[in-house]
Amino acid sequence: METLLMVWVTEKQLKGDTLTQGIICEKARAIYGDLLNQTPRTSTDEASEDSFKASRGWFDNFRKRTGIHSVVRHGEAASSDVKAAEDYLKTFFRTDRSQWIHPLASLQL
Repeated sequence: METLLMVWVTEKQLKGDTLTQGIICEKARAIYGDLLNQTPRTSTDEASEDSFKASRGWFDNFRKRTGIHSVVRHGEAASSDVKAAEDYLKTFFRTDRSQWIHPLASLQL
């Protein structure tokens, strides 16, 4: 889920869009719900859309894990870090486009 979210964040940053903690958390919950709906489950599965809260603690840890730092929080001025977003995208692309690494390749459900 976080890989998909980071791809979305990167795309938004490259477009120059302002991202807030609330916007990112809302998108995280949406992606989580979509993944749950696409994953076959049994009646004993405890995972539900309500089980992932995208809390402030999760968001702070997500920022640390991914290194994003141009997110507006509590009225701070936004400044898109285009260089960081471009560097992140380079992790998915090699110089030869035939060696593209799909962001879902590392996704573990």
